[in-house]
Amino acid sequence: MKYLELYFRKVFTVDLRALAIMRIWVAGIILIDLAIRATDMEAHYSNMGVLPLHVLHKNLWLPQYFSLHTLSGLWQFQAILFLIAAIFAIFMMLGYKTRFATIVSWVLMLSLHNRNPLITQGGDDLLRMLLFWGMFLPWGKFYSYDATKATNTPIPEKKTSYFSAATVAYVLQIFLVYFSTALLKDSPEWRTEGTALYYALSLDQILMPGGRLIYPYPELLRFLTLTTFYTELLLPFLLLIPFFNTFFRLVVVGVLLLFHIGISLTLFVGLFYLINIASVAGLLPGKAMDWVDKRLLSSFRRPYSGQFKHIFRKFKSPLSLNVQMQVHRPILSRDLLKSLRNGFVSAILIYCIWWNLSGADFYLPQIPDSGKGLGYMLRVNQHWGMFSPIVFRDDGWYVLEGHTTKGNNIDLNQEGKEADYAKPVSVVSLFKNDRWRKYSENYLFINNAYMRPYYCNYLMRRWNEGHPKNPITQLEVIYMKEPSQPDYQEITPSREVLCSCANLPE
Repeated sequence: MKYLELYFRKVFTVDLRALAIMRIWVAGIILIDLAIRATDMEAHYSNMGVLPLHVLHKNLWLPQYFSLHTLSGLWQFQAILFLIAAIFAIFMMLGYKTRFATIVSWVLMLSLHNRNPLITQGGDDLLRMLLFWGMFLPWGKFYSYDATKATNTPIPEKKTSYFSAATVAYVLQIFLVYFSTALLKDSPEWRTEGTALYYALSLDQILMPGGRLIYPYPELLRFLTLTTFYTELLLPFLLLIPFFNTFFRLVVVGVLLLFHIGISLTLFVGLFYLINIASVAGLLPGKAMDWVDKRLLSSFRRPYSGQFKHIFRKFKSPLSLNVQMQVHRPILSRDLLKSLRNGFVSAILIYCIWWNLSGADFYLPQIPDSGKGLGYMLRVNQHWGMFSPIVFRDDGWYVLEGHTTKGNNIDLNQEGKEADYAKPVSVVSLFKNDRWRKYSENYLFINNAYMRPYYCNYLMRRWNEGHPKNPITQLEVIYMKEPSQPDYQEITPSREVLCSCANLPE
């Protein structure tokens, strides 16, 4: 047991300053995400949009789900929740009441994701898990308002390191993300043929300029495909090596940083790459943080001194309450609370490991349906199936063909220009943001056919409200299907009408 404890402390100890950097980064991503989502508040979260509450509850809702955002179908109500979420994300970024701000941010994020699952992606799952483990991590100990109020006693350098069940969960969560996605990539295109990246870059819906540059080189794409697979499969094991810990942590952080920057330059993945980079920021070892602290954050070197403390002292908390309570005997001792917290975190971690590995057919029995309720309730259910087991092939683009009262056919996707079926120069530019791209991807699947009329009617209503002098009487959502072919072969796109709607006669 002694050697096992020594191993765990060596492998799963993290630096409190690195956790603080991760906290600030995660909070910043939450604010960016809220700002992007807010531009489609009516479309994605109200009864006037593409997923009214009755449709959500009939087709996508699970009994274990929780969502404050489903209490009303008004976009104004959603705006209030967005504002509250932004306020607590700012609190978390500044490190004010950090644990409480983290808990509220997690609850509101879980609530938001449950309101419209049709626009979520793997990055959202990871962001949610970072907040979940963050509730049990002391990531407010440095670079925070809370730290300025904690103590004026200097903290020895060794106190910047921290180990607990939560740090084990955090490090293993990073391990699971990459190892599990490699296990799920069990097709020849990933493991032997090396054609997965070719097919990914054949998807004009997500192709970025960097992807266009490397797409014509099949041997390069094969090399990058196999490199991606083996990086995801083997790199996480460096986190479990108990010696040269600093070196291996830096290798993992550096490789994954370059890996996700490369993804962002070649594929349109929204905030996915930023979330993944944020997730590994907490892995930065103590020596690296010493350098960062000295060279980049010298004025904030101590959590209780310098400019950081001076700034915060100027402000009085608007939520401060002067409450005095006298408790002669606490209900639960500090040690018991710590044990209960570590026990709960350990149990959820084992549950997550089981969920991930059994879902990847890793010689483990599947979690029974009766045992999945906890995962859905806490939204710790995970499936890191990025481009697995094979890459999506049904590429194409949308033509939103509207028939005007003047007898013209216009394309709403092209700002009302005359409709044609020619392939746009940039298909990815047709999407306002990655949320709409993900929605459009889900729109194609036959098991999601229930969602099609609501999107069609929403588009027609918004067009007619914004263009009263050029209204449309009918709208067809057309998909120009162009399945990806091997060896750069071309195919003639086929026209598929996914939905048609018309104004009711007055």
